[in-house]
Amino acid sequence: MATTPGPVARISQVKSGAEPFAALCAIADERLPFLLDSGMSPERLGRYSFVGCEPFLVVHSNGKTVWADGGRAGRNPFAVLRRMLKKHRMRPAQRPVPFAGGAVGYLAYDLGRFVEHLPDNTIADIPLPEMHFAFYDVTAGFDHQTNRWYVSSVDLGVAGAAGRRKRLVSAIRGAPPQPRLRPVSSSGLKSNFTKPQYLRAVSRAKDYIAAGDIFQVNLSQRFEAETDAAPLELYAALRSANPAPFACYLPVEGGTVLSSSPERFLKGTGRHTETRPIKGTRPRRPDDEAFNWQMRRELLASEKDRAELAMIVDLERNDLGRVCSYGSVRVTEPIVLEQYPTVYHLVATVEGELHKGRDIIVLIKATFPGGSITGAPKIRAMEIIDELEPTKRSVYTGNIGYIGFDGTADLNIAIRTMLLTRGRAYLQVGGGIVADSEPQAEYQETLDKASAMFQALGAASNSDGKGMHW
Repeated sequence: MATTPGPVARISQVKSGAEPFAALCAIADERLPFLLDSGMSPERLGRYSFVGCEPFLVVHSNGKTVWADGGRAGRNPFAVLRRMLKKHRMRPAQRPVPFAGGAVGYLAYDLGRFVEHLPDNTIADIPLPEMHFAFYDVTAGFDHQTNRWYVSSVDLGVAGAAGRRKRLVSAIRGAPPQPRLRPVSSSGLKSNFTKPQYLRAVSRAKDYIAAGDIFQVNLSQRFEAETDAAPLELYAALRSANPAPFACYLPVEGGTVLSSSPERFLKGTGRHTETRPIKGTRPRRPDDEAFNWQMRRELLASEKDRAELAMIVDLERNDLGRVCSYGSVRVTEPIVLEQYPTVYHLVATVEGELHKGRDIIVLIKATFPGGSITGAPKIRAMEIIDELEPTKRSVYTGNIGYIGFDGTADLNIAIRTMLLTRGRAYLQVGGGIVADSEPQAEYQETLDKASAMFQALGAASNSDGKGMHW
Protein backbone atom coordinates (compact mmCIF):
# COMPACT_ATOMS: atom_id res chain seq x y z
CA MET A 1 0.00 0.00 0.00
CA ALA A 2 1.34 3.44 -0.92
CA THR A 3 2.39 5.70 1.93
CA THR A 4 -0.26 8.24 2.83
CA PRO A 5 1.09 11.76 2.21
CA GLY A 6 1.09 14.33 4.97
CA PRO A 7 2.66 14.95 8.35
CA VAL A 8 2.94 12.61 11.33
CA ALA A 9 1.25 13.47 14.63
CA ARG A 10 3.42 14.86 17.42
CA ILE A 11 2.45 13.14 20.69
CA SER A 12 3.68 13.75 24.22
CA GLN A 13 2.63 12.53 27.66
CA VAL A 14 1.14 15.06 30.08
CA LYS A 15 1.16 14.49 33.83
CA SER A 16 -2.27 15.11 35.34
CA GLY A 17 -4.55 13.46 37.86
CA ALA A 18 -7.65 14.69 36.05
CA GLU A 19 -10.31 12.32 34.75
CA PRO A 20 -11.70 12.96 31.22
CA PHE A 21 -14.89 14.66 32.45
CA ALA A 22 -12.84 17.03 34.63
CA ALA A 23 -10.71 17.87 31.58
CA LEU A 24 -13.89 18.63 29.63
CA CYS A 25 -15.04 20.98 32.39
CA ALA A 26 -11.68 22.76 32.22
CA ILE A 27 -12.15 23.53 28.50
CA ALA A 28 -15.92 24.02 28.59
CA ASP A 29 -15.72 27.75 27.84
CA GLU A 30 -13.58 27.26 24.75
CA ARG A 31 -15.05 26.96 21.25
CA LEU A 32 -16.75 23.61 20.56
CA PRO A 33 -15.21 21.46 23.29
CA PHE A 34 -15.88 17.73 22.96
CA LEU A 35 -15.49 14.57 25.01
CA LEU A 36 -15.56 11.08 23.48
CA ASP A 37 -16.04 9.27 26.74
CA SER A 38 -15.34 5.61 27.52
CA GLY A 39 -17.02 5.14 30.87
CA MET A 40 -16.67 1.39 31.45
CA SER A 41 -14.78 -1.87 30.66
CA PRO A 42 -11.35 -0.37 29.85
CA GLU A 43 -9.93 -3.85 29.31
CA ARG A 44 -12.33 -4.48 26.41
CA LEU A 45 -14.13 -1.60 24.71
CA GLY A 46 -13.58 1.50 26.81
CA ARG A 47 -9.85 1.93 27.07
CA TYR A 48 -9.52 5.45 25.61
CA SER A 49 -11.31 8.76 26.02
CA PHE A 50 -10.58 11.91 24.00
CA VAL A 51 -11.06 15.65 24.53
CA GLY A 52 -10.44 18.70 22.42
CA CYS A 53 -11.59 22.21 21.57
CA GLU A 54 -11.00 25.08 19.13
CA PRO A 55 -11.47 23.27 15.80
CA PHE A 56 -9.97 24.91 12.72
CA LEU A 57 -12.88 23.84 10.47
CA VAL A 58 -16.56 22.99 11.00
CA VAL A 59 -18.64 21.17 8.39
CA HIS A 60 -22.39 20.76 8.81
CA SER A 61 -25.45 20.17 6.68
CA ASN A 62 -29.22 20.40 6.49
CA GLY A 63 -31.16 19.07 3.55
CA LYS A 64 -29.14 19.38 0.38
CA THR A 65 -26.92 22.21 1.59
CA VAL A 66 -23.55 21.60 3.22
CA TRP A 67 -21.60 24.42 4.86
CA ALA A 68 -17.89 24.55 5.68
CA ASP A 69 -17.07 27.38 8.11
CA GLY A 70 -20.17 29.28 7.05
CA GLY A 71 -19.76 29.01 3.29
CA ARG A 72 -21.65 26.67 0.99
CA ALA A 73 -19.50 23.64 0.25
CA GLY A 74 -21.76 21.32 -1.72
CA ARG A 75 -25.01 19.35 -1.71
CA ASN A 76 -24.02 15.85 -0.58
CA PRO A 77 -22.72 15.64 3.01
CA PHE A 78 -20.82 12.39 2.43
CA ALA A 79 -19.02 13.85 -0.59
CA VAL A 80 -18.09 17.06 1.22
CA LEU A 81 -16.87 15.14 4.27
CA ARG A 82 -14.68 12.94 2.05
CA ARG A 83 -13.26 16.01 0.28
CA MET A 84 -12.37 17.74 3.55
CA LEU A 85 -10.76 14.62 5.01
CA LYS A 86 -8.75 14.11 1.83
CA LYS A 87 -7.54 17.71 2.02
CA HIS A 88 -6.32 17.26 5.61
CA ARG A 89 -4.36 14.03 5.79
CA MET A 90 -1.61 12.67 8.00
CA ARG A 91 0.50 9.55 7.79
CA PRO A 92 -0.44 6.50 9.88
CA ALA A 93 2.08 5.67 12.60
CA GLN A 94 2.45 3.67 15.79
CA ARG A 95 1.28 5.73 18.77
CA PRO A 96 -0.02 5.28 22.33
CA VAL A 97 -3.59 6.41 21.50
CA PRO A 98 -5.65 5.49 18.41
CA PHE A 99 -6.93 9.02 17.67
CA ALA A 100 -4.44 11.86 17.18
CA GLY A 101 -6.41 14.44 15.23
CA GLY A 102 -9.32 14.45 12.84
CA ALA A 103 -13.04 15.10 12.48
CA VAL A 104 -15.29 14.64 15.52
CA GLY A 105 -19.05 14.72 15.10
CA TYR A 106 -22.09 12.82 13.90
CA LEU A 107 -24.18 11.64 10.98
CA ALA A 108 -27.93 11.81 11.68
CA TYR A 109 -30.14 8.85 10.83
CA ASP A 110 -32.05 10.95 8.28
CA LEU A 111 -28.97 11.11 6.02
CA GLY A 112 -30.01 7.64 4.87
CA ARG A 113 -31.82 9.32 1.99
CA PHE A 114 -28.37 10.25 0.55
CA VAL A 115 -27.56 6.54 0.43
CA GLU A 116 -30.88 5.05 -0.70
CA HIS A 117 -34.06 6.36 -2.32
CA LEU A 118 -36.38 6.71 0.69
CA PRO A 119 -39.64 8.48 1.54
CA ASP A 120 -39.47 11.75 3.47
CA ASN A 121 -42.84 12.19 5.16
CA THR A 122 -42.07 12.75 8.84
CA ILE A 123 -41.77 16.04 10.73
CA ALA A 124 -38.33 17.55 11.39
CA ASP A 125 -38.88 19.45 14.64
CA ILE A 126 -35.45 19.33 16.33
CA PRO A 127 -33.28 22.27 15.17
CA LEU A 128 -29.94 20.45 14.89
CA PRO A 129 -27.82 19.83 11.77
CA GLU A 130 -28.17 16.51 9.96
CA MET A 131 -24.39 16.27 9.83
CA HIS A 132 -21.85 17.96 12.08
CA PHE A 133 -18.09 17.39 12.05
CA ALA A 134 -15.52 19.68 13.62
CA PHE A 135 -11.87 19.27 12.56
CA TYR A 136 -9.28 19.30 15.36
CA ASP A 137 -5.51 19.40 14.78
CA VAL A 138 -4.88 19.28 18.56
CA THR A 139 -6.51 16.62 20.78
CA ALA A 140 -5.82 14.80 24.03
CA GLY A 141 -6.31 11.09 24.72
CA PHE A 142 -6.65 9.41 28.11
CA ASP A 143 -5.65 5.75 28.56
CA HIS A 144 -7.95 4.31 31.24
CA GLN A 145 -5.70 1.27 31.76
CA THR A 146 -2.59 3.29 32.56
CA ASN A 147 -4.26 6.56 33.73
CA ARG A 148 -2.02 8.52 31.38
CA TRP A 149 -2.78 11.57 29.26
CA TYR A 150 -1.31 12.09 25.79
CA VAL A 151 -1.62 15.34 23.84
CA SER A 152 -1.42 15.05 20.06
CA SER A 153 -0.99 17.70 17.38
CA VAL A 154 -0.52 17.47 13.66
CA ASP A 155 1.01 20.21 11.51
CA LEU A 156 -1.55 20.80 8.78
CA GLY A 157 -0.35 24.32 8.13
CA VAL A 158 -3.23 25.84 10.09
CA ALA A 159 -2.40 29.02 12.00
CA GLY A 160 -2.47 28.91 15.79
CA ALA A 161 -1.84 25.19 16.32
CA ALA A 162 1.01 25.78 18.78
CA GLY A 163 -1.19 28.02 20.91
CA ARG A 164 -4.05 25.51 20.86
CA ARG A 165 -1.70 22.77 22.03
CA LYS A 166 -0.33 24.92 24.84
CA ARG A 167 -3.83 25.85 26.07
CA LEU A 168 -5.05 22.24 26.00
CA VAL A 169 -2.01 21.01 27.96
CA SER A 170 -2.53 23.77 30.52
CA ALA A 171 -6.22 22.93 30.90
CA ILE A 172 -5.56 19.22 31.47
CA ARG A 173 -2.86 19.93 34.04
CA GLY A 174 -5.08 22.40 35.88
CA ALA A 175 -8.39 20.52 35.67
CA PRO A 176 -10.20 20.22 39.01
CA PRO A 177 -10.36 16.61 40.28
CA GLN A 178 -14.09 16.76 41.17
CA PRO A 179 -16.07 19.44 39.29
CA ARG A 180 -19.12 20.67 41.21
CA LEU A 181 -22.34 20.89 39.21
CA ARG A 182 -25.97 21.54 40.13
CA PRO A 183 -28.51 18.72 40.20
CA VAL A 184 -30.67 18.49 37.07
CA SER A 185 -34.23 19.83 37.17
CA SER A 186 -36.77 18.80 34.52
CA SER A 187 -40.53 18.80 34.02
CA GLY A 188 -43.32 17.87 31.62
CA LEU A 189 -42.05 14.56 30.29
CA LYS A 190 -44.10 13.40 27.29
CA SER A 191 -43.86 11.06 24.31
CA ASN A 192 -44.57 11.54 20.61
CA PHE A 193 -46.84 8.45 20.94
CA THR A 194 -49.57 7.68 23.42
CA LYS A 195 -49.32 4.14 24.71
CA PRO A 196 -52.30 2.93 22.60
CA GLN A 197 -50.75 4.54 19.52
CA TYR A 198 -47.44 2.76 20.12
CA LEU A 199 -49.17 -0.57 20.62
CA ARG A 200 -51.05 -0.07 17.35
CA ALA A 201 -47.79 0.79 15.57
CA VAL A 202 -46.25 -2.46 16.83
CA SER A 203 -49.29 -4.38 15.57
CA ARG A 204 -49.05 -2.65 12.21
CA ALA A 205 -45.37 -3.60 11.98
CA LYS A 206 -46.34 -7.21 12.69
CA ASP A 207 -48.87 -7.01 9.85
CA TYR A 208 -46.05 -6.10 7.47
CA ILE A 209 -44.03 -9.04 8.76
CA ALA A 210 -46.98 -11.43 8.29
CA ALA A 211 -47.42 -10.11 4.74
CA GLY A 212 -43.80 -10.94 3.93
CA ASP A 213 -42.60 -7.33 3.52
CA ILE A 214 -39.94 -7.61 6.23
CA PHE A 215 -38.55 -10.01 8.82
CA GLN A 216 -37.86 -7.33 11.43
CA VAL A 217 -38.19 -3.57 11.96
CA ASN A 218 -36.91 -1.28 14.68
CA LEU A 219 -39.75 0.87 16.01
CA SER A 220 -39.07 3.73 18.43
CA GLN A 221 -40.79 6.41 20.46
CA ARG A 222 -39.36 9.80 21.44
CA PHE A 223 -39.67 11.51 24.81
CA GLU A 224 -39.08 15.15 25.59
CA ALA A 225 -38.99 17.25 28.73
CA GLU A 226 -38.42 20.85 29.71
CA THR A 227 -35.19 21.43 31.63
CA ASP A 228 -33.15 24.32 32.94
CA ALA A 229 -30.03 22.14 33.15
CA ALA A 230 -26.83 23.30 31.54
CA PRO A 231 -25.38 20.78 29.06
CA LEU A 232 -22.50 19.83 31.38
CA GLU A 233 -24.93 19.25 34.25
CA LEU A 234 -27.15 16.97 32.22
CA TYR A 235 -24.21 15.07 30.79
CA ALA A 236 -22.77 14.56 34.29
CA ALA A 237 -26.10 13.08 35.38
CA LEU A 238 -26.31 10.87 32.27
CA ARG A 239 -22.79 9.42 32.55
CA SER A 240 -23.39 8.77 36.25
CA ALA A 241 -26.70 6.96 35.62
CA ASN A 242 -25.51 5.07 32.54
CA PRO A 243 -21.72 4.79 32.02
CA ALA A 244 -21.03 3.37 28.57
CA PRO A 245 -18.06 2.63 26.30
CA PHE A 246 -19.18 4.90 23.41
CA ALA A 247 -20.43 8.01 25.20
CA CYS A 248 -19.96 11.63 24.17
CA TYR A 249 -20.48 15.31 24.94
CA LEU A 250 -20.73 17.26 21.69
CA PRO A 251 -21.85 20.89 21.32
CA VAL A 252 -23.19 21.72 17.86
CA GLU A 253 -25.00 24.58 16.18
CA GLY A 254 -28.35 24.89 17.94
CA GLY A 255 -27.73 22.61 20.90
CA THR A 256 -25.72 19.78 22.46
CA VAL A 257 -25.59 16.04 21.80
CA LEU A 258 -25.18 13.88 24.93
CA SER A 259 -24.74 10.16 24.41
CA SER A 260 -24.16 7.12 26.60
CA SER A 261 -24.28 4.51 23.86
CA PRO A 262 -23.24 0.89 24.45
CA GLU A 263 -23.10 0.06 20.73
CA ARG A 264 -20.26 0.36 18.23
CA PHE A 265 -21.30 1.01 14.64
CA LEU A 266 -17.92 0.86 12.93
CA LYS A 267 -14.29 0.78 13.96
CA GLY A 268 -11.73 1.14 11.20
CA THR A 269 -7.96 0.72 11.57
CA GLY A 270 -6.09 0.54 8.30
CA ARG A 271 -8.12 -1.90 6.19
CA HIS A 272 -9.53 -3.76 9.20
CA THR A 273 -13.12 -2.97 10.20
CA GLU A 274 -15.44 -4.12 12.97
CA THR A 275 -19.12 -3.70 13.83
CA ARG A 276 -20.91 -4.85 17.02
CA PRO A 277 -24.72 -5.01 16.61
CA ILE A 278 -26.93 -5.25 19.71
CA LYS A 279 -30.23 -7.12 19.86
CA GLY A 280 -32.13 -8.43 22.86
CA THR A 281 -32.76 -6.57 26.11
CA ARG A 282 -33.73 -7.38 29.68
CA PRO A 283 -33.95 -5.02 32.67
CA ARG A 284 -31.32 -5.04 35.41
CA ARG A 285 -31.70 -3.96 39.05
CA PRO A 286 -28.57 -2.82 40.89
CA ASP A 287 -29.46 -4.48 44.22
CA ASP A 288 -31.45 -7.57 43.22
CA GLU A 289 -29.15 -10.39 42.16
CA ALA A 290 -31.93 -13.00 42.12
CA PHE A 291 -33.89 -10.87 39.63
CA ASN A 292 -30.75 -10.19 37.58
CA TRP A 293 -29.83 -13.88 37.44
CA GLN A 294 -33.31 -14.65 36.13
CA MET A 295 -33.05 -11.89 33.50
CA ARG A 296 -29.65 -13.11 32.29
CA ARG A 297 -30.89 -16.67 32.06
CA GLU A 298 -34.08 -15.62 30.27
CA LEU A 299 -32.24 -13.47 27.73
CA LEU A 300 -29.66 -16.11 26.87
CA ALA A 301 -32.41 -18.74 26.48
CA SER A 302 -34.74 -16.54 24.40
CA GLU A 303 -35.17 -17.97 20.90
CA LYS A 304 -36.81 -14.71 19.82
CA ASP A 305 -33.88 -12.52 20.89
CA ARG A 306 -31.26 -14.90 19.53
CA ALA A 307 -33.10 -15.02 16.20
CA GLU A 308 -33.25 -11.20 16.09
CA LEU A 309 -29.51 -10.97 16.62
CA ALA A 310 -28.82 -13.66 14.01
CA MET A 311 -30.89 -11.76 11.41
CA ILE A 312 -29.00 -8.53 12.02
CA VAL A 313 -25.64 -10.31 11.98
CA ASP A 314 -26.51 -11.65 8.52
CA LEU A 315 -27.50 -8.15 7.41
CA GLU A 316 -24.22 -6.67 8.72
CA ARG A 317 -22.22 -9.42 7.02
CA ASN A 318 -23.90 -8.58 3.73
CA ASP A 319 -23.30 -4.84 4.20
CA LEU A 320 -19.60 -5.34 4.97
CA GLY A 321 -19.32 -7.82 2.12
CA ARG A 322 -20.19 -5.03 -0.34
CA VAL A 323 -16.88 -3.24 0.37
CA CYS A 324 -14.64 -5.84 2.03
CA SER A 325 -12.33 -8.37 0.37
CA TYR A 326 -13.93 -11.65 -0.62
CA GLY A 327 -13.79 -14.18 2.20
CA SER A 328 -12.59 -11.68 4.81
CA VAL A 329 -15.94 -11.02 6.50
CA ARG A 330 -16.39 -13.25 9.54
CA VAL A 331 -18.42 -13.39 12.73
CA THR A 332 -15.80 -13.43 15.49
CA GLU A 333 -18.34 -13.35 18.36
CA PRO A 334 -21.72 -14.87 17.45
CA ILE A 335 -23.42 -13.99 20.75
CA VAL A 336 -22.23 -12.38 24.00
CA LEU A 337 -24.27 -11.17 26.97
CA GLU A 338 -23.18 -7.71 28.16
CA GLN A 339 -24.17 -5.97 31.38
CA TYR A 340 -25.01 -2.27 31.71
CA PRO A 341 -26.32 -0.28 34.69
CA THR A 342 -30.02 -0.76 33.90
CA VAL A 343 -30.17 -3.46 31.19
CA TYR A 344 -28.59 -6.59 29.75
CA HIS A 345 -28.00 -6.93 25.99
CA LEU A 346 -27.04 -9.62 23.51
CA VAL A 347 -24.16 -8.50 21.27
CA ALA A 348 -22.28 -9.95 18.30
CA THR A 349 -19.05 -8.92 16.55
CA VAL A 350 -18.54 -8.97 12.77
CA GLU A 351 -15.16 -8.14 11.20
CA GLY A 352 -13.74 -7.73 7.72
CA GLU A 353 -10.88 -6.33 5.61
CA LEU A 354 -11.72 -3.35 3.41
CA HIS A 355 -10.96 -3.67 -0.30
CA LYS A 356 -7.82 -1.87 -1.40
CA GLY A 357 -8.68 1.56 -2.72
CA ARG A 358 -11.83 1.87 -0.57
CA ASP A 359 -11.92 4.54 2.14
CA ILE A 360 -13.84 5.06 5.37
CA ILE A 361 -16.61 7.05 3.66
CA VAL A 362 -17.27 4.16 1.24
CA LEU A 363 -17.46 1.84 4.26
CA ILE A 364 -19.87 4.13 6.13
CA LYS A 365 -22.18 4.49 3.14
CA ALA A 366 -22.24 0.72 2.56
CA THR A 367 -23.44 0.09 6.11
CA PHE A 368 -25.43 3.26 6.94
CA PRO A 369 -27.68 3.37 8.89
CA GLY A 370 -26.81 0.41 11.09
CA GLY A 371 -28.92 -2.71 10.60
CA SER A 372 -29.59 -3.14 14.31
CA ILE A 373 -31.65 0.06 14.38
CA THR A 374 -33.42 -0.29 11.03
CA GLY A 375 -34.42 -3.90 10.35
CA ALA A 376 -34.28 -6.49 7.60
CA PRO A 377 -34.49 -6.07 4.69
CA LYS A 378 -33.06 -2.65 5.52
CA ILE A 379 -34.60 -0.41 2.85
CA ARG A 380 -38.15 -1.73 3.28
CA ALA A 381 -37.76 -1.50 7.06
CA MET A 382 -36.74 2.16 6.73
CA GLU A 383 -39.79 2.85 4.57
CA ILE A 384 -42.00 1.37 7.30
CA ILE A 385 -40.21 3.39 9.99
CA ASP A 386 -41.00 6.53 7.99
CA GLU A 387 -44.65 5.49 7.88
CA LEU A 388 -45.09 4.49 11.52
CA GLU A 389 -42.95 7.02 13.42
CA PRO A 390 -44.41 10.56 13.53
CA THR A 391 -41.16 12.56 13.73
CA LYS A 392 -37.71 12.40 12.17
CA ARG A 393 -35.11 10.65 14.27
CA SER A 394 -32.43 13.34 13.93
CA VAL A 395 -29.22 12.17 15.62
CA TYR A 396 -30.92 9.16 17.25
CA THR A 397 -29.72 5.92 15.61
CA GLY A 398 -27.23 7.84 13.50
CA ASN A 399 -23.52 7.67 14.32
CA ILE A 400 -21.27 9.70 16.63
CA GLY A 401 -17.49 9.52 16.95
CA TYR A 402 -14.27 10.35 15.16
CA ILE A 403 -12.72 9.94 11.73
CA GLY A 404 -8.98 10.47 11.96
CA PHE A 405 -6.84 12.35 9.47
CA ASP A 406 -5.02 9.02 8.96
CA GLY A 407 -8.21 7.15 8.01
CA THR A 408 -8.87 5.51 11.38
CA ALA A 409 -12.40 5.75 12.73
CA ASP A 410 -14.60 4.75 15.64
CA LEU A 411 -18.32 5.54 15.48
CA ASN A 412 -21.16 4.53 17.77
CA ILE A 413 -24.80 3.86 17.12
CA ALA A 414 -26.49 6.88 18.69
CA ILE A 415 -28.77 5.11 21.15
CA ARG A 416 -29.17 6.12 24.84
CA THR A 417 -28.67 9.61 23.47
CA MET A 418 -30.13 12.97 24.52
CA LEU A 419 -30.44 16.09 22.41
CA LEU A 420 -30.52 19.34 24.39
CA THR A 421 -31.82 22.40 22.56
CA ARG A 422 -33.82 25.52 23.47
CA GLY A 423 -34.50 24.39 27.02
CA ARG A 424 -35.80 20.97 26.00
CA ALA A 425 -34.22 17.53 26.24
CA TYR A 426 -35.14 14.84 23.69
CA LEU A 427 -34.45 11.13 24.02
CA GLN A 428 -35.59 8.22 21.89
CA VAL A 429 -35.82 4.48 22.51
CA GLY A 430 -36.94 1.53 20.42
CA GLY A 431 -36.79 -2.19 19.85
CA GLY A 432 -36.82 -4.79 17.12
CA ILE A 433 -40.30 -5.98 16.14
CA VAL A 434 -40.51 -9.55 14.82
CA ALA A 435 -43.33 -11.98 14.06
CA ASP A 436 -43.81 -13.15 17.66
CA SER A 437 -43.40 -9.73 19.31
CA GLU A 438 -45.95 -8.94 22.01
CA PRO A 439 -46.92 -5.24 21.81
CA GLN A 440 -47.09 -4.65 25.57
CA ALA A 441 -43.66 -6.27 26.07
CA GLU A 442 -42.20 -4.15 23.26
CA TYR A 443 -43.60 -1.01 24.87
CA GLN A 444 -42.11 -2.00 28.22
CA GLU A 445 -38.74 -2.64 26.58
CA THR A 446 -38.59 0.97 25.44
CA LEU A 447 -39.18 2.10 29.04
CA ASP A 448 -36.47 -0.24 30.31
CA LYS A 449 -34.01 1.22 27.82
CA ALA A 450 -35.02 4.77 28.74
CA SER A 451 -34.82 4.28 32.50
CA ALA A 452 -31.26 5.57 32.95
CA MET A 453 -32.04 8.65 30.85
CA PHE A 454 -35.22 9.28 32.83
CA GLN A 455 -33.10 9.02 35.96
CA ALA A 456 -30.60 11.53 34.60
CA LEU A 457 -33.45 13.96 33.91
CA GLY A 458 -35.00 13.37 37.33
CA ALA A 459 -38.01 11.81 35.60
CA ALA A 460 -40.03 8.74 36.56
CA SER A 461 -41.75 6.54 33.98
CA ASN A 462 -45.39 5.81 34.80
CA SER A 463 -47.80 4.42 32.25
CA ASP A 464 -51.47 5.37 32.51
CA GLY A 465 -52.52 4.19 29.06
CA LYS A 466 -52.27 7.70 27.63
CA GLY A 467 -48.51 8.07 27.51
CA MET A 468 -45.90 9.12 30.05
CA HIS A 469 -46.10 11.49 32.98
CA TRP A 470 -44.27 12.34 36.16
